[in-house]
Amino acid sequence: MRKSYLRKYHSFLKFKRDLTRYSLRKVKSYEVILFWLKSRMNRTQFLILSGMLVGCTAGLAGVALKSLVHYIHYLISHKIHFEYQVLFYIIFPFLGIVLTTAIVLTFFKGQDRKGIGAILYEIAQNSSIVSSVKMYSQVVQSAVTVGLGGSAGLESPIAVTGSAIGSNFAQTYKLNYKERTLLLAAGATAGIASAFNAPIAGIMFAFEILLTGVVFSDFVPLVVAAICGSLVSKVLLQEDVLFRFHTREPFNYHNTPFYLALGLLTALYARYFVVVAQKVEHFIARLHLSKMRRAMLGGIVLSILCVALPPLFGEGYDSIKSFTNGHVEFVIHNSFFRYFEFKDWTVIIFLALICLLKAFATPMTIFSGGNGGNFAPSLFAGGTLGYLFAQVCKLVGLSDVPETNLVLAGMAGVMSGALYAPLTAIFLIAESSFGYDLFIPLMIVSVISFLVAKRFSPISPDLKKLADEGKIFTREHDKNLITRLQVADVIDANPQIITINATINQLLSMVKTGSKNVFAIVDDQQKFTGMLTLDDLKPVIFSKDPESYSIANIMKEPPALIHEGQDMVEVVQKFDQTDAWHLPVLDPDGRFIGFISKPTILIKYRKQLQTYSD
Repeated sequence: MRKSYLRKYHSFLKFKRDLTRYSLRKVKSYEVILFWLKSRMNRTQFLILSGMLVGCTAGLAGVALKSLVHYIHYLISHKIHFEYQVLFYIIFPFLGIVLTTAIVLTFFKGQDRKGIGAILYEIAQNSSIVSSVKMYSQVVQSAVTVGLGGSAGLESPIAVTGSAIGSNFAQTYKLNYKERTLLLAAGATAGIASAFNAPIAGIMFAFEILLTGVVFSDFVPLVVAAICGSLVSKVLLQEDVLFRFHTREPFNYHNTPFYLALGLLTALYARYFVVVAQKVEHFIARLHLSKMRRAMLGGIVLSILCVALPPLFGEGYDSIKSFTNGHVEFVIHNSFFRYFEFKDWTVIIFLALICLLKAFATPMTIFSGGNGGNFAPSLFAGGTLGYLFAQVCKLVGLSDVPETNLVLAGMAGVMSGALYAPLTAIFLIAESSFGYDLFIPLMIVSVISFLVAKRFSPISPDLKKLADEGKIFTREHDKNLITRLQVADVIDANPQIITINATINQLLSMVKTGSKNVFAIVDDQQKFTGMLTLDDLKPVIFSKDPESYSIANIMKEPPALIHEGQDMVEVVQKFDQTDAWHLPVLDPDGRFIGFISKPTILIKYRKQLQTYSD
């Protein structure tokens, strides 16, 4: 009885302490309830509850964004006559990019960091603390961009929105870094799960991309969030809004050569896709235009592309569904290719142009000022490429071509090669097509594409720059922890310094009163000239005539120098290369700042290990 009373009393104290912590701001009524629940629950129970709440909220955000964009596209594609559609294809894509840029400049102070790289940056550099603005900014920007025809996807903005929801929930209830990161990933997982009604693909997305280099053992909240996001999507989204493909053929092992060839084809196309994106990004950056002029240029180019090839308008999922349902003539009828005679070569040229130009339309949308991601473009391009491959096979006389399956496998292949996410691609297509019996062809194509892509670049090209700068985590866990350290964190705050003109007796007096075994030698301007250790002073200490020595004669050059602000990975490499225990740190003018010791780095590393790992 007494133990039960004590537990209730301690729960009350914990609840009261949490509320007191928030006394400086107005606590909402539902937060009071959650604070009370947190005080009554253990850590695992509260994280599961948090996963449910974050999953439902992120799922609702994803459903709202998908529904809004879908109805805009439906209005343009199905309710407007073709002659008037051309006018919309001219105006809307241009307006989408320009308006998005204006919104960013006006309402979000020009802060337009976007894409999956933004989430990874917050995990590695900002302790998984995401600005609350991102809970709605990405939805607004991507709705304008993609809704008005931007040739990009909604899934990356949905993932960023979900991650912001999870992070801010964790911040509100003062959860630690690991729990905050887990809920951040849970929000992104729920967003992806709601966008595709594919919970397993959402979980794979978190494992493969978001949690790279982060060690966790408790993934139950992640699974719960994925389920909640998918259920919200299932309940609220109509079937035609969902990424669903009902038509497909059973897997036949005799068709394996088709999938082997398609795997290689998707790998080469994925490389083409990312290289073109990089070149477009560099081209736009070299123009040195203002953000608004850049948006106008991108809008003009995108409008021209959408007029020439309407499937480039928006996400393009409707076109892929038409391909799988055998309605390619409907897609062609809504373009200028309607004026050509419908023949096999017409279809092949039409599809080839879509594949080639999609690689330009997407980066032009994103890097000129629009908001969106590469999820949908990679799936669209892969599906089109798979359908093109099937038509070429039939044209050369091959029989029993699994046309629909090649479309689905092509989507998985390009996504694997472009985003470096083979497991996400495999489960996404399997869940979206109810094609679990297609796992073998999906794995064949995805793995081939992924392995070929890795031969070109070990890290996803979208993330390579951030990875090279040490701003995001990679699969090298030790390196991730070291990059979290700064030179300023490990410098000895009270080094022993003596001028080069001092006497030996002054140096020996410092040895007697000091507690350190390394000394920095500086000149009159405090510029570093050399260093000494106790081992170097042994001949002087045991000499019969110490005054015969001078500091200038016995000091030595350090095996390496460290500069203020230098990357900690390079610092650790210098210690390994020189086998030194102490190295001096200098400012840009060569003045001595302090020493870094190997034991200090080790102590700081162990603290990072405790914070960022289980």
